Amino acid sequence: MGVLSPERRRAEPPPPAPPQYEPPRPRREVPWGLITLGILVIAIFGSVNWVKDLIPDVHNPFRAQTVDRSGPAVLKSIQDLHSYHAATGNFQQIVDMQKDTPLPDQVLGSRTLFIAYGTVDATVDFSSIGSGAVQVSDDRRNATITLPQPQVSDARIDPTRSYVYDRNEGVFNKIGDIFSSNDNNQQELYVVAEQRITAAAEQGSGLVARARENTRAMLQSMLRALGFTTVAVNFEPQA
Repeated sequence: MGVLSPERRRAEPPPPAPPQYEPPRPRREVPWGLITLGILVIAIFGSVNWVKDLIPDVHNPFRAQTVDRSGPAVLKSIQDLHSYHAATGNFQQIVDMQKDTPLPDQVLGSRTLFIAYGTVDATVDFSSIGSGAVQVSDDRRNATITLPQPQVSDARIDPTRSYVYDRNEGVFNKIGDIFSSNDNNQQELYVVAEQRITAAAEQGSGLVARARENTRAMLQSMLRALGFTTVAVNFEPQA
């Protein structure tokens, strides 16, 4: 075994220091769930917007498409008319229908504003004229005609112009609308509008008076063209 001299001992480098121990860093997991959810949301919204550009009504995928499969109309009968349509009135009716319940309106109840447009005819029935209703002088110059009073027809609501202006419903009503149709409610609105317009035509609208004037003018013009110089058109007293 050799002996190291002091000079040799100084020339040799010191042994390297042992490596320091570093604790392993915790592994950070990638949030694949959030990334997948984000991709799905972006894909859904992106596809919806893209499809909306192609199909404007895609926002309601459960919308029913109306297909008219009706056949041609069938003629059942023909009826001769013996009435003179002397005047027609055009009416607008605002129907404000509210259905109250013991519960608050926000929970159960509804209020609907319906704008209805309808027409009413005033007619004179010539078929009921008796033999003594027309009196003619011996020289066939004077004529007197007595007619029944004009009658007001039921109102006819125009569905192409009538519409629901506003409708407020409770929570339960909105839920019920999902499982039922509003056809019954629409029919009720039409019935009320028809009744009110008919009543307005009969009371104070001037439609019956205009019908009397038009009927009188029509008969006077026709009989004067036949050579009569004096034509009196009267109407029976109102019942």
